[in-house]
Amino acid sequence: MTSTVPNAVEHADEQQPPITMFGPDFPYAYDDFLAHPAGLGQIPAGEHGTEVAVIGGGLSGIVAAYELMKMGLKPVVYEADEIGGRLRTVGFDGCDPSLTAEMGAMRFPPSSTALQHYIDLVGLETRPFPNPLAEATPSTVVDLKGESHYAETAADLPQVYRDVAAAWNKCLDEGADFSDMNRAMRERDVPRIREIWAKLVEKLDNQTFYGFLCDSEAFKSFRHREIFGQVGFGTGGWDTDFPNSILEILRVVYTEADDHHRGIVGGSQQLPVRLWEREPEKIVHWAYGTSLAQLHANGEPRPAVTRLHRTTGNRITVTDAGGDIRTYKAAIFTAQSWMLLSKIACDDSLFPIDHWTAIERTHYMESSKLFVPVDRPFWLDKDEDTGRDVMSMTLTDRMTRGTYLLDDGPDRPAVICLSYTWCDDSLKWLPLSANERMEVMLKSLGEIYPKVDIRKHIIGNPVTVSWENEPYFMGAFKANLPGHYRYQRRLFTHFVQDRLPEDKRGIFLAGDDISWTAGWAEGAVQTALNAVWGVMHHFGGETDPANPGPGDVYDEIAPVELPED
Repeated sequence: MTSTVPNAVEHADEQQPPITMFGPDFPYAYDDFLAHPAGLGQIPAGEHGTEVAVIGGGLSGIVAAYELMKMGLKPVVYEADEIGGRLRTVGFDGCDPSLTAEMGAMRFPPSSTALQHYIDLVGLETRPFPNPLAEATPSTVVDLKGESHYAETAADLPQVYRDVAAAWNKCLDEGADFSDMNRAMRERDVPRIREIWAKLVEKLDNQTFYGFLCDSEAFKSFRHREIFGQVGFGTGGWDTDFPNSILEILRVVYTEADDHHRGIVGGSQQLPVRLWEREPEKIVHWAYGTSLAQLHANGEPRPAVTRLHRTTGNRITVTDAGGDIRTYKAAIFTAQSWMLLSKIACDDSLFPIDHWTAIERTHYMESSKLFVPVDRPFWLDKDEDTGRDVMSMTLTDRMTRGTYLLDDGPDRPAVICLSYTWCDDSLKWLPLSANERMEVMLKSLGEIYPKVDIRKHIIGNPVTVSWENEPYFMGAFKANLPGHYRYQRRLFTHFVQDRLPEDKRGIFLAGDDISWTAGWAEGAVQTALNAVWGVMHHFGGETDPANPGPGDVYDEIAPVELPED
């Protein structure tokens, strides 16, 4: 796709290997691991049927539970709200059920190859997502400082935007070895990936995204930095990420996580729900036709966890909101990590003190959205005077920031995401109700599109979310601040426990905020597979030699370890 500010390398050769979220911190081929006919591993027959607690019914928890069930273990899933986590798809009261809104994850890059494995497994379809200036987007309007520019391709924008694009490209190549890393990742050249990344981690761990731009001669212009922050690349403005570590941004651009996005037809929440109900073709111990739902009373997960503590024999004891107490030989924790500090009473002995410090220091981004249902995709109507679309996907410095237009055909009801914002821009919406938010958004968009009466097309009440105000999430996704690399390393590598004291083993962290790619469903899948390997290893199991798991090759590709002193 052509983005507002394209990535550093325009790849003309369509035959080159595709990018996958293959590193750079832990360049392990999860897609190959999943595709191998030998499977993910096996556990001793004496452990078949053993219960394992899986805390959190989001994508990571459901993937982990599904794979553990296939190995012959009995996952016991705990979920405080509903299956899906931040894959949350909702409808509109009184409207056609086919009209849905993605309150959490809504766009997925092709580089999410482990995620795609499960999308294909459960038979879901995807289609291009209408990001700014994407091929699937009829038109885009960039509105800054009261001046609007209409574009169908990046070439339609004023020269200053192309100058900003060139500055970003130059900044990446000169400051982050982008072309070399891109080539190494496409070729899955692990030694080269590790060589490049080790130097960058050491050099850039203490640097903010904004500081990285300021250090570049290409971005010496404040005006260029301002435009870049408001319009950005791929999905839009990135100024809300300016305080974060530049390493977080490099992971996104190296893996093309912000490019070529696709949405899941019918909603992303279908993925964990279908996995919950799916009866695997290959399964150990359990009868053919067994599903996760069938292993749980009434087909429902157990309620919220209220206490976690260790008991004799290095067991993990779980108390839930119903007062039930159960003890397990192993547990996987996939919920938002701050839950361990607030909602769940925990023994300090659950984790080493350095891991507790990492959990406490994790930084989360705020995020809010508001959607409205409309009678039809009226934005495709043509303005009589200009011949342009009457309304477009919109990037602006006004309160709405990003407005997305989502349709399923010219004669069908459609949905507008009136606003998608992050961080400070999200906090501005927090005190307002859904209807109050909608009124402010309609006013802002009315200033950009004075001829368009959006309100007359709205056919139902708005739906909204502020993830920082959700009691089981307290934020949208993790984003490391400068100096947080060491903390992230501790959390990600927790699944390899041979070097931990015996009294600190048996509970495994997973979820997208444990991954190096927080905010992307691929990270949830990858850390789930790490935890599955950890549980298998904990029970004395092993992978097939032909298909080594992430823990088997850990010493060869372990993330860079920075000195603590």
